Amino acid sequence: MGTFFYVILAFLVGVLVGWFIWGRLRGELDSLRGDLDRTRGERDKLRADSDRLTGELNACGKTRSDLERQLREAQASTGAGAAKASTQPPAALMSTPAVAKSAPAAAKPAAAKAAPAKAAPKPAAAKSPAKTSAAPKAAPAAKKAAPAAAKPASGKPDNLRRLIGIGPVNEKLLKAQGVTSFAQIAAWTAADIKRIEDVMNFDGRIARERWIEQARLLAAGNEAEFAKQFPTAGTASNT
Repeated sequence: MGTFFYVILAFLVGVLVGWFIWGRLRGELDSLRGDLDRTRGERDKLRADSDRLTGELNACGKTRSDLERQLREAQASTGAGAAKASTQPPAALMSTPAVAKSAPAAAKPAAAKAAPAKAAPKPAAAKSPAKTSAAPKAAPAAKKAAPAAAKPASGKPDNLRRLIGIGPVNEKLLKAQGVTSFAQIAAWTAADIKRIEDVMNFDGRIARERWIEQARLLAAGNEAEFAKQFPTAGTASNT
């Protein structure tokens, strides 16, 4: 009877010790699982950041190649324009004396043959200076109109980094596309959004981060409503 009692007691002690050990092991296993899940989440976040940075780098490379191409085209067009301007004036200067010389040459035989009618060519001579004087007046007018049409619109650029989702890299990319103010972003159409997202390698990010709504509030000067709707703007989590 005593042996049976000790066997049962040993069995119960073994069960309690096993349960205690199993509980400890199970707690450590759950902790390891939690660490593994957290590590996976950080890994996925790092992958997403890496993909985003790669996209921004590709967009920068594309923008740089476009700017270099535009610079080469501008230099080529400037060189062609300078060469054309250098060759045209001599021809014009040479043609003007030829016309001037041919006019008196033609007038002299007419005056020799029709000596009594000397008063007749004078009105024609009076008309030709009027025509020639009108031409130089029109030319300066055209020259004055050309600079007025080519004068660029001036304006102080806005701080685009106030918008949530726009950091230093995105600000440079937007300025490279000619976007420097909140009013421009507020007036974007669907075609503009697609063009900007293609250049910046975005996929619906402008709509998700509500760039246009933010730009409309800032362009209208509604700072209170902007701070109410977008409280994280201007903080460390802005981008």
